[in-house]
Amino acid sequence: MAKFSYTIKDKSGKTYRNVVDMANKNALVEKLHKDGYFIVNITEVVVAPIKKKQSGAAAFVPRRKFNHKSVKLQDLLSFSRQLATMLEAGVPLIRSLTVIETQVDSEVFFKIMQRIREDVEQGISLSVAVAKHPKVFNQFWVSLLEVGEASGTIPTILHKLSFYLQQQASFQSTIISGIIYPAILFVVACGAIVFFALFVGPKFEEIFTSMNAQLPWITTQLLMIFKFFRNKFFWVLGGFIVAIMLFKNYARTYHGKMAIEKFLFGLPTVGEVFQQIILERFASQMSILIDSGVPILYALDITERLVDNNTCALVVNQIKESVKQGELLVSPMERSGFFPSMCIQMIMVGEETGELSKMLKHVAAYYQDSVETFMKRFATIIEPFMLVFMGGVIGIIIVAMFLPMFNIAQLGGASPN
Repeated sequence: MAKFSYTIKDKSGKTYRNVVDMANKNALVEKLHKDGYFIVNITEVVVAPIKKKQSGAAAFVPRRKFNHKSVKLQDLLSFSRQLATMLEAGVPLIRSLTVIETQVDSEVFFKIMQRIREDVEQGISLSVAVAKHPKVFNQFWVSLLEVGEASGTIPTILHKLSFYLQQQASFQSTIISGIIYPAILFVVACGAIVFFALFVGPKFEEIFTSMNAQLPWITTQLLMIFKFFRNKFFWVLGGFIVAIMLFKNYARTYHGKMAIEKFLFGLPTVGEVFQQIILERFASQMSILIDSGVPILYALDITERLVDNNTCALVVNQIKESVKQGELLVSPMERSGFFPSMCIQMIMVGEETGELSKMLKHVAAYYQDSVETFMKRFATIIEPFMLVFMGGVIGIIIVAMFLPMFNIAQLGGASPN
């Protein structure tokens, strides 16, 4: 028998929680459905005995099982969708948070949800409660929830948030999928080289030495490289790890970020795609903030902090200062030289027609489509290139190792005159 902890609701909406012993999860589901209950959550309990001083009987403490520890974008997406749907259906906020809490897959997010629910139960507003967890709910979330609370449109705001998060999740997935396969091929190629250097190369070297073979230049050079790599393997590996750590630390500094951004922006084609990724993020954040009723200056201030690019943040700061002086968005954007003419023209039309949030949404969609198209083409082009690269590297190693064997075989097969 297994032990299960479950949360259910009856037809009136009242919530019940219990822990029972059942043969399996399916049997429990069938029984609860037969009794007319709506199942909110069922979790298999990992039991831990606790000693009691008086009775000495074993007690059991239910322990939640989580799929992962950290908070992922998918966790925030599920939270915004579920909360929007439940509030829209008329479920009270505290009850909605309680139900969502039981369905969280992240251990860290589960603890955060507990604290948010407890704060709301004490009368704290949702925006203030989530603001206590800035690593998960940034100013973007807090500002939108404040607007929703002030206007009584929290479900609408949450639907907009879930749509935005869904778009970002899809966008990130496209970028990662375009990069990960070439990266895997490159790692495999490097692994093959290391394997030959450490294990295959020494065997061939022993054979060549025992046969006193005259080695071609390519074989000699390759064996020298393999020998150096074997003798200095831990030094090379240690130096590589140290270099990565130093680079990561440098990349976290302001000057490091600026130098990396300048390098990426300066690359042909890649720099343009990198800029489009930043522009998509800027436009999508500004669009949802303005559409939700956040004042434009405050929206620029939030975007400046959340755009996650120092170059763009400086530009947004300059735009914000110009808007404070009474200018429209389009004038400082054009002076900055950061925004392409197409983007400027669309925002100009948005300001002239009073449809700025709508135009920003179109700008974000345009750059998202542009980046996704590039990543698909990149994957199509780079895949055969990486295969040729791998084949070339392995081919050179094979030729270098077997060429002396062919030479020896030819000499051995030649008959004297």
